[in-house]
Amino acid sequence: MMKAYKAMLKTELKISLRGMDMVIFAICMPVVIMAILGIIYGSKPAYEGANFTFLAQSFGAVSAIAICAGGVMGLPLVIADYRNKKILKRFKVTPTSPALILVVHASMYALYSLASLILVYITASLFGYRFDGSWLQFMGAFLLVMVSMFSIDLLVGGVAPNIKTASVLASVLYFPMLIFSGATLPYEIMPAPLQRVADIMPLTQGIKLLKSTSLGTSEDILWLPIAVMIGLAIICTAFAISYFKWE
Repeated sequence: MMKAYKAMLKTELKISLRGMDMVIFAICMPVVIMAILGIIYGSKPAYEGANFTFLAQSFGAVSAIAICAGGVMGLPLVIADYRNKKILKRFKVTPTSPALILVVHASMYALYSLASLILVYITASLFGYRFDGSWLQFMGAFLLVMVSMFSIDLLVGGVAPNIKTASVLASVLYFPMLIFSGATLPYEIMPAPLQRVADIMPLTQGIKLLKSTSLGTSEDILWLPIAVMIGLAIICTAFAISYFKWE
């Protein structure tokens, strides 16, 4: 099983890198966003009297973009495209399992997300950003949010009959979250009614977790975001494997 995993991962990475789409969206886009924020805000405080900068507050949100940009732009669309081109049908007659296919693609986009995170941090550091939280806690939160968001991608890719349907489903699920979860428009400046709507979105809870661990502003464990992320990951992954369509 491990030999098949390594072979598939190596092949999928080569195909993905040749296309360059993921390099642009998953790696370059978050870095460009962080650079723009650094140029505009630099070392300005997040709000009057804040002891951390707007750039520091934005680091957690841009980290979430690094996760979502790779997943939403690639993972479900690639799996659905393979289904549409009958590639998955050929896999069906081999010992390959749905779980292996989903894990290989999730691993590939996880590598993109981690590479993007490193470059986002380097870019932010060029504009004076200093990480004040616990790297151990932040990476734990980052991996948890990644697994949770990727589980939605796996579910969409696992059941969508073609790339068009996968694209529509991914757009409906993700773009409202990217806009209203705090990934682009800061959660703190939203009106209270909009914040209540945003709190329903899983990515909002994930960004709260990433911000808190990167800023080191909370001594308490944020149980609600953690519970939402874990619950979402378990449910979506289980459905993705159970209802995976080969054709």
